[in-house]
Amino acid sequence: MSVTDSDELQLIAGSLRTAMTGTAGAKLDAALTELGWLDMLDEIPQAAIRLVFGSLGETGAHAPVLNDVVLRAAGKPGGGTLALPVAGGSWVVWERTDEPTSALDEELPIRRTAAGEPVPLGQGRVALGWWLVGTGRAMLSLARQHALDRVQFGRPLASFQAVRHRLAETLVALEGAEATLQAAADQPDELACLLAKAAAGQAALTAARHCQQVLGGIGFTAEHPLHRHIKRALVLDGLLGSSRELTREAGSILRAKGFAPRLAHL
Repeated sequence: MSVTDSDELQLIAGSLRTAMTGTAGAKLDAALTELGWLDMLDEIPQAAIRLVFGSLGETGAHAPVLNDVVLRAAGKPGGGTLALPVAGGSWVVWERTDEPTSALDEELPIRRTAAGEPVPLGQGRVALGWWLVGTGRAMLSLARQHALDRVQFGRPLASFQAVRHRLAETLVALEGAEATLQAAADQPDELACLLAKAAAGQAALTAARHCQQVLGGIGFTAEHPLHRHIKRALVLDGLLGSSRELTREAGSILRAKGFAPRLAHL
């Protein structure tokens, strides 16, 4: 990537974060369209997916743009909706409205629907992977700041080894998930995308567990933002296959192949 390309991506990232600050749902969907999200998805799909979905995770915003990624991968125009598989064999539609219908995450307009037509899920799984990693990083940032600010027994919470281990394990999980997502972007195929989504889901769940422990009682309150990220991680992990389901599916693929293909060149 040239310096100019890098500078342009930095400008795009700044514009995305500005658009996502205090905006979500249908308004953010419209703002992303105005910023040229669909054009970026056609011209620089991997960079666009990483920037948009990573930013959604880190800011806590939401928009129904997963529809666009899956539709484009199926050779259809963006801007619409379609049925998406979810953990447990069910199907849902992520509406492009501001009417929340998800029982778990009350901010998301997701409703159950009848089974849809089979569509390519690889790029959608990568997109959700970046969203999950961004959500995990948001949780890690909250826990880290709490550990630095909180004082117990006359010492900063961050000075306790158990706390530092939990934060370190979270960071390692998120960095590892990013590596698998990048590998899937460099060499996209069904197995690489599947494993990347599974790794990202597991990393986000690890972040939720460890960061909840670091934050202690305040992390359970509705006043603290952590619970929003945990709910979001649980919903996103289930979409297009949960980390547990995808791990089992990967095992079935490898058994059928009879060997483990190289997914990344080190």
